Amino acid sequence: MRDYRLTEAEENLAKLIWLGEPIKSPDLVKLCQEEFDWKKSTTYTMLKRLEDKKIFTNNKSMVTSLIKEEEFYSEQSKIFVEEKFQGSLPRFIAAFTRKNKLSPKEVKELEKLINEHKEG
Repeated sequence: MRDYRLTEAEENLAKLIWLGEPIKSPDLVKLCQEEFDWKKSTTYTMLKRLEDKKIFTNNKSMVTSLIKEEEFYSEQSKIFVEEKFQGSLPRFIAAFTRKNKLSPKEVKELEKLINEHKEG
């Protein structure tokens, strides 16, 4: 499993790219200036970090994702459960539901997910 941990600034940039991709890098620089008050060099430094993590690519000034947002957050969730709950999804759900009761709709959604993804 690849480690997709991002700093807050990297994640903000990633969200901006996912929202508007594909996006030309000069347009991304302008957008980052408006959204984050970043200089051109800051945008390119942050983009390079995301490229090094194999999340985005900047090919001929066109920035696109190598991993979609949903897939990224799925990997983040796996890392969280692995680190905090020794990889046990039931332990995570038990901790989550200790103070947050599930609605009947949520129970049905979880049951559907379980049935769709169970082995054998």
